[in-house]
Order: sequence, then structure tokens, then C-alpha cells
Amino acid sequence: MAAATLLLAVIVFSLLTFFGSTYRVSYLVEGDKKKLNSRVHYYGLFALLCTGLPVLLAYFFWWLLIPFYFEASVVKVLTNSLEVSPDENISLLLGQVNTIRDTLLSVDYSKTTELFNQSGTIDYEVMAAIYALANQPFDPETRSFLIQAGYDLWILENKANNTFRLALFFMIVCIILLYFFLVKPGFRARYYVENILLGILIAAAGIAIITTVGIVISMLFETFRFFELHEWKDFFFGYTWAPNFHGDSEMSILPLLFGTFYISIFALFVAVPIGLFSAIYLAEYSSSYTRSIAKPLLEILAGIPTIVYGLFALITFGPFLRDYFGDGGAFGVNWMSDARSVATAGTVMGMMLIPFVSSLSDDIINAVPQSLRDGSYGLGATQSETIRLVVIPAALPGIVGAILLAASRAIGETMIVVLGAGAIAKFSGNPLEAMTTITTRIVSQLTGDGDFNSPETLVAFALGLSLFLITLVLNVIALYVVRKYREQYE
Repeated sequence: MAAATLLLAVIVFSLLTFFGSTYRVSYLVEGDKKKLNSRVHYYGLFALLCTGLPVLLAYFFWWLLIPFYFEASVVKVLTNSLEVSPDENISLLLGQVNTIRDTLLSVDYSKTTELFNQSGTIDYEVMAAIYALANQPFDPETRSFLIQAGYDLWILENKANNTFRLALFFMIVCIILLYFFLVKPGFRARYYVENILLGILIAAAGIAIITTVGIVISMLFETFRFFELHEWKDFFFGYTWAPNFHGDSEMSILPLLFGTFYISIFALFVAVPIGLFSAIYLAEYSSSYTRSIAKPLLEILAGIPTIVYGLFALITFGPFLRDYFGDGGAFGVNWMSDARSVATAGTVMGMMLIPFVSSLSDDIINAVPQSLRDGSYGLGATQSETIRLVVIPAALPGIVGAILLAASRAIGETMIVVLGAGAIAKFSGNPLEAMTTITTRIVSQLTGDGDFNSPETLVAFALGLSLFLITLVLNVIALYVVRKYREQYE
């Protein structure tokens, strides 16, 4: 069943039950609304929620869980097939089966069954005809048991979808009948509606927690698989990053961790002073007219895609630094031989982070009570002394939060690093040399046709989990700082 069709049907049924229930309770009390336990629209909302919510939940869990059942069925058929060798990659065969299934789904059901019934079995001529109907090329090398598995999966999905449609229809009928038997003028519709809405709000609030737990669990399982194939001491305490899909890989996180922090700190050295000073100017010194123009222009930087920043680093800023610090530059010494470097990526990333620091710090400084400023002026302090000794300390928890947001953004940045910093994992204090980060290596290890059973691919999950734990520690430290200063100034 198409999602759009289901959504339209649920909306229609829900609206019908909404208006039908309001009319029904009004009819039962003969227009005297004082006899109702709740206001009329609560009866309509209860009917709407009872009709639409269970159907949408049922479809959600169907959409979420049924593919696993279909995939397990196909894998079982493939593994039991005599034509599948033990060394053959089952995921590739499953992909071919899904491709055949998708082709059958794109063709009218009656035409597909007609072609099948004419031949009595699935063969190459039938599949070639079906692919022709779908306007797709058919590979004659496709094995017959894959075609049969694809057809069986198509039949299984059609039967399952028809059963699900019938179950949804009976569910709606039962809900409507139950409603008409249960809901009377004395029914506490408002109480139940508010509790249902409360449950929806609680579920929405829990989505973030569930998502975080799901991400961590998925990375943990793959990380454990990685450490079963690769020595954990080399990962945490080695000094070399040299993955080799042919074996004998050296994959240490330390050089990647060094590059990540080096580039991020460089970016923060650019973003924090500029962003904080601009926030102080906009909040304390600028006129309302200047602020109304400068603040939106500054926030435009936050809307520029990171790939654009990366191209700027690669094409414009990197060559500028190379011409200045390279051979024949202003110093006459070849300090920089490549446009990609820590300085290139860090500076451009700092430009990207300026609005994160500036905009948030500006809002936080403006939120400092005016009474603190007036008290400082009353004691004879100048404006600059008031800002330095009163406003900034009072706004410090929020400013720390803004800097933390910028730091998290810098640590997780990928495109600017790929185009501006290079892909060399090493230890070096020279900001004019190329370097790489954890996020860049994650993309590199998962790009291409790598085997997900090899440590060279699974290392991406270990890197991702390590990055998650690093940002978690940073958040805990920042939370401690924020609470400490908040208690001091509240």
C-alpha cells in the first residue's frame, strides 16, 4: 500500500469520525450541551485520535519490521539453495533478488502473472519480457534460482500487503463500532484526549533518547566485530595509520585524533575571538540600525553549505597561503608545498563557525539583566569595565555553550577537511602541512566496494564510537562549567 494513499485514507476516515462523533453526541443530548461531560470538540478529537493513531502506528511498525522478515525469508532460501557456494557473498545475491523484486513491482500485477501463467515457470524469456515492460535491460547471466527467489519474494510481499490492508480495514471498523458503543454524553472525552496527547508528547520527547541509544548500540556491535579482527592495542596505542585491504594493516586512532584536535583548535582560535568580539559590539556598542543590518549579514555565513567552504579552501584560500608561504613567496622559504594544510582547513572552518559563536553569544549577552549594568554604572564603572567585569561573567555559561557548539561542529566537520586539509595521517606541529581527521577517514573507509567483514571497513565504526565518546566528554565538562558559573550569578 502506498504511503500517500494510506495517509489520504486515514485523513478521510479521521475527519469523518470527527464530524460524525460531534454530530452524534449533539444529537443524543438534543442540542443541550450542558448534559455533556466535556465540550463537543473533545468527543470529535477522541474519535479522530482513536481512528487515525492506531492505524498509523500499525503501518509504522509494519513498514519498520516487515522488511527484516522478507530479507530473512530470502536469505533462508538462498542459503538452502544448492547453487550457492559457501564462499559466495550472500549480501550480493540478496541485492540481485531485491532488484528482480523491484522490477516486478514496477510492472502491472496482471501482466506479470499473465506472463508467468503462460510459461508455467519462471524462465529467461519470461523475465526478459517483464524487464522489457519495465523498460530495463535484462542480464542473461542472472541465475535461475535468483529469478525464482525474486518472484517468490514478490508474491510474498503482495500476499502480505493484501493481508495487511484487510487487517487495517477490520481495525478501523472495530474502532468505529467500539466508539459508538462506548462513547456516551457522560463519557470523559476531555480526560482521555489530554492523556492521549500527553502520551504523544512523551513519545516525541523520547525519540531523541531512543535515537541516541540506537546509534550507540549499532556502533558498539560493529566495533566489537572490529576488535575481534584487529588488535585493540594497535588501535589505541599505535602511531601509524596505514590501512591495507590486502592485510597487515596498521590502524591507530592517535594520528587521526591529533589531526582532529589540531584542526579544530585552529578553527576555534579563528572563530571564538572574532565571533565573541562581534557579539559584544552588536549587543553593547552598535546602534539598532547597524545591528539590524550587520546581524543578518553575519548569520548568512551559517547558511552557506560546507561543500562551498571546502571549494573556497581548495581553490582560493589554499593557493593564496601556498603562494605566500611557499617557494617564491613573501619569506623566500618553501614552508608550504601544497594548498591543503591545517591552516587552510582551520581558517576556513573558523570562518564557518563565526556565526555559531557570534549569534548565540549576542543573544546571551542581551539576556543579561539591565539591572546588573545599572548597578555597575552606579558604582562608577565605565562601559568597557561593565562589559568586562559584569556582563561577560554573567553571560559566561551561555558563551561556553556557544563555544562548545562550535567545537562540536568543528570536530564533526568533513567536507572542509577533505578539500582543505588533505588525507595524510601523521604527527606534526607545522600548521602549513597537510593532515587529516577522524571524520575524513570514516568516509574514506566506507567509500567504495569494501567488504563489511574486513577490519579495514569495520574500523570506521570504531572511529565513530571514539568520536562520539570524545564529544560526550566535552559536553560533560562544559555542563560542569556552565552549572558552576550559573550558581554563582543567579
